[in-house]
Amino acid sequence: MGVNASVLAIDAGNSKTDVALIGADGTVLSTARGGGFQPPAVGIETAVDALGAAVGRALEQSGGPVGSVAHVSACLANADLPVEEEQLAAALRARGWGDTVEVRNDTFAILRAGVDEPRGVAVVCGAGINCVGMVPDGRTARFPAIGRMSGDWGGGSGLAEEAMWVAARAEDGRGAPTELARTLPGHFGLDSMYALIEALHLGRIEPERRHELAPVLFATAAAGDPAAGALVDRLAEEVVAMASVALGRLGLLADEAPVVLGGSVLAARHPQLDAKIAELLAARAPKAVIRVVTQPPVLGAALLGLDHTGAAAPVHERLRAQYG
Repeated sequence: MGVNASVLAIDAGNSKTDVALIGADGTVLSTARGGGFQPPAVGIETAVDALGAAVGRALEQSGGPVGSVAHVSACLANADLPVEEEQLAAALRARGWGDTVEVRNDTFAILRAGVDEPRGVAVVCGAGINCVGMVPDGRTARFPAIGRMSGDWGGGSGLAEEAMWVAARAEDGRGAPTELARTLPGHFGLDSMYALIEALHLGRIEPERRHELAPVLFATAAAGDPAAGALVDRLAEEVVAMASVALGRLGLLADEAPVVLGGSVLAARHPQLDAKIAELLAARAPKAVIRVVTQPPVLGAALLGLDHTGAAAPVHERLRAQYG
């Protein structure tokens, strides 16, 4: 690796971590993958230890010593507030992986992976929902995005919970009829919402499997169920609300600015959801250009690192070409 190592890029999500070592010319020198990054569950030091295992493998593969990287660009899950970013940056600096360190929420990696320059807005909908925006002068727009207490609605987990609420009330008579009362339990081979509620409550179905119900919701909506369709439309409204507010904060609402969509729910390209997002965004931000990001988020972390080091445009282009 020698003196050509420029950026150590880290994209750490709840379930996995990707690390890439980038040369000064934009060449990917080595990569490594590790487990999830969950400091709220295990503590900052233990979580950073897990990062360190993947970083160590990437550095070892490159043949270079720890500390030989110019800049560490880390986009981390659970870095939801600036104070958390500061705490995590201090922990990473203490590891001595690079001369400088910048920590951002992992949503910034998806945004940067989907735009040609650090300008635009991204909405990510996976297990949860989040939105960030940035412009080249360094200004950003963001939300706390820590759940219902910070005003959030949506994400795969939230959709599953809402779908179960609607289905449970349909089955017991408190709510309007919906096919969700059949399709949700049917996904697990059960014949009623009561059976599904019991199985989840007693732990016969692992709580983590609730996220499997989000695709069932979309399939039920696509089959014409009004209640399921209403939930899909509400998610579109939330996506557009976040995007338009972020665009407005950055002065981009009337500009031709990219709105990047990412995360498992949005990347799945559900036709009803895509169409409703396009319709609502056209009304709120007529010049916005929707993009669905397909590149891995670690590319975004690496590009942010090159932004920080002032790398020339051909360096960015060389890096992006290696990720297709």
